[in-house]
Amino acid sequence: QVQLVESGGGLVQAGGSLRLSCAASGLTFNMYVAGWFRQAPGKEREFVAAISRPGTYRYYADFVKGRFTISRDNAKNTVHLQMNSLKAEDTAVYFCAAGEFYEYSDYRARDKYNYWGQGTQVTVSS
Repeated sequence: QVQLVESGGGLVQAGGSLRLSCAASGLTFNMYVAGWFRQAPGKEREFVAAISRPGTYRYYADFVKGRFTISRDNAKNTVHLQMNSLKAEDTAVYFCAAGEFYEYSDYRARDKYNYWGQGTQVTVSS
């Protein structure tokens, strides 16, 4: 069965960095768009970043531009999220996701993603 397993979350001080990883199995990973979403307590899950199948195109939410970088390694079936200059408001559970869609406009839509990981907690102390 398909599994997406996130790792790399933790507690970090404001201004610090974390690198999240997501390992995919049970699917042909390079056939899927890969994305990261996050969900803070009491809030809806929101789009953070996405990367196209070959890794050529990257898309970011406005609130992470210039701070976060998404990358993927299709040979290893992994997707990463490098998070720098972290802020207290970045505190959330971060989820990776894989989607079969092709439209650019769907990259930010969580209902377009077919598979989800269980999430990893990121806590940024101020």
